[in-house]
Amino acid sequence: MSDALLIRRAGQLLTLRGPDGPRRGAALGDVGLVADGAVLVRDGSIEAVGPAAEIERLAADIRDVREIDAANRVVMPGFVDSHTHLVYGRPRLLDYEMRLGGADYHGIAAAGGGILSSVKALRAAAPEDLEAQARRAVHQFARHGATSVEAKSGYALDETGELKTLVVMAAIDGQPLDIVPTYLGAHTVPPEYAQNPDAYIDWMCTEMMPRIRRQRLAVFADVYCDRGAFTLDQARRYLECARDLGFELKVHAEQFTHTGAARLAVELGAASADHLEQADEQDAAALSSSFTIATLLPGSVFHLGLDRYAPARLLIDKGAAVALATDFNPGTSPTCSMPMVLSLACTHMRMSPAEAVSAATINGAHALRRADLTGSLEPGKQADILVLDAEDYRELSYHFGVNLVATTIKRGAVVYQQGEVSNPTVKESAADAR
Repeated sequence: MSDALLIRRAGQLLTLRGPDGPRRGAALGDVGLVADGAVLVRDGSIEAVGPAAEIERLAADIRDVREIDAANRVVMPGFVDSHTHLVYGRPRLLDYEMRLGGADYHGIAAAGGGILSSVKALRAAAPEDLEAQARRAVHQFARHGATSVEAKSGYALDETGELKTLVVMAAIDGQPLDIVPTYLGAHTVPPEYAQNPDAYIDWMCTEMMPRIRRQRLAVFADVYCDRGAFTLDQARRYLECARDLGFELKVHAEQFTHTGAARLAVELGAASADHLEQADEQDAAALSSSFTIATLLPGSVFHLGLDRYAPARLLIDKGAAVALATDFNPGTSPTCSMPMVLSLACTHMRMSPAEAVSAATINGAHALRRADLTGSLEPGKQADILVLDAEDYRELSYHFGVNLVATTIKRGAVVYQQGEVSNPTVKESAADAR
């Protein structure tokens, strides 16, 4: 007997159907809206999606179909959060408080804060404590509508701590969200290599990345190329080594200073170039002629109290494929809320509500090389679906700081339901009750 689920009476069904590749230009604003729609799910995958009358006729021939009544609300794909630092241990509250008081990066570091405080804490943390922290975060991601989450290492910067982090990611993958692991050994230079960062690059290339690849603990390798982190030449060496070992590539690019990292990402065929607050017209032109996704992270700009957001309109109008992600991390973007990210994207980067939805779903999936599995509601894809407590999808970005996710479904199973404490279930409905 198959496990079947019918989601019916969707006032607005956002399918995100479209071209096979990432969405660009006008296509980014097409959410594939079906009025009065329904979705039929079988064994965790989407079997059919479209007008309610058509889909409900198909469901009528299936025995024991579970039902979710969307009650004329919005049904859409789950969010694909393609840039997070999921496992970090403790929040950096000292950084936050000192920054509010006017302290700069150097003052915060001198007081024991900054990224190296996370390095110290994570190296000392027990794996079970890191797993507990990550599981709490995953619950919040599900509550706010994420169904797939990329997760980076990079807060230990040594062999034991990085492997510990990646093992925690593997332990929580699929419980209940998909966790896509990234090795970010090149996050910053660890204290023991402060006088010789090139030696650290050598160690990652010859020792660390080969071991991670052998143990299949990461899909992507990422590098932070910016002032105070790694130079463009160091980033190139690291990324070329990672590519030769079989990793997919990601790049932290053009966040605080313009380094040329976005164009390096394009040159090397990276899946994404992330941040891009300092990106210029040449970067936009390069991204527009590539399959590298421009992943924008407005949460970090907001939390740091800065006023230079990534030039989303320039990127979109030039033809770059734009994605949105939370950048969830303890120092600069402590949020699991993709709805808040959509609101920031619309208000501060002048994206339209439809563009923001596409960027947070199908283009996020492309940034993880998973668009064949998730990011849109199409037959054969995973049943990663949201029901919103809203009648119009534009409410997602209109209501800032408000969570309109009523139900989160991962592979056909309800993993969050508004008003439920944990592990909600869907009641069985008889076919003749439809």
